[in-house]
Amino acid sequence: MSVRIEKNGPVWTIIHSRPEVRNAIDPESAKAIYNAFNEFNQDKTAYVAVLWGEGGAFCSGWDLKYASAISGSEALESYDFPGVGDLPMAVMGTSRLELSKPVIAAVSGAAVAGGMEVAIWCDIRVMEETAFMGIYNRRWGIPLIDGGTVRLPRLIGEGRAMDLILTGRRVEADEALKIGLCEYVVPPGDARSKAESLAHDLAKFPQSSMRADRKSVRSQHGLPIRDAMKQEWSGSKEEIIKGVEGALKFVSGKGRGGDFRDV
Repeated sequence: MSVRIEKNGPVWTIIHSRPEVRNAIDPESAKAIYNAFNEFNQDKTAYVAVLWGEGGAFCSGWDLKYASAISGSEALESYDFPGVGDLPMAVMGTSRLELSKPVIAAVSGAAVAGGMEVAIWCDIRVMEETAFMGIYNRRWGIPLIDGGTVRLPRLIGEGRAMDLILTGRRVEADEALKIGLCEYVVPPGDARSKAESLAHDLAKFPQSSMRADRKSVRSQHGLPIRDAMKQEWSGSKEEIIKGVEGALKFVSGKGRGGDFRDV
């Protein structure tokens, strides 16, 4: 089985295991990852997911051995958008999913080509010092079709995104941290444990308010600021009432000085 789920309370770690091809994704593994994240999103006991590639690589992209065996545009017809609002499964599996809960990428080794697109689909990225990213498909004449041209400029700005997209160059973990392509850099072998620790921290918070803030961030792109502010208000005003209980905890002495350990 190329994909398995390990559950630790509200944190699910979704593991992609095709180490013989550096966790490249073929149609079978794409479907398995897609199904795993749908299951996570629908399970009320699951709060935060971690995505990790087993065997030393996050994901080396689309399986080129499989890709070399297909021919003609009809091979990609199953991935086409058939109509307004329809979201068929993407080539890399997850990249068209719009989840209601956070996902953290635990990046070891390569997260390149479509694998980089999967990493930037996640909400937060933890990279090991020896990990790297890059639009490596540039050298083969394969375009980005799993959200890379959409999400990367939003994440790091258009100029930096254009540089990475056009050159296809390798981006080491320290540069990724500097330009906002990842949020944490950890020693080799520590990406999964750091991502899971972070996931458990997020799982301790009141979930509905956190998800409301996450949804507002995700959906405000392209909106005029007034419309984005109205959207933020309409999606969050009910959470203010729930927050009164949290405020009472603060009054009782919890959470002082930014201490989140006992809230």
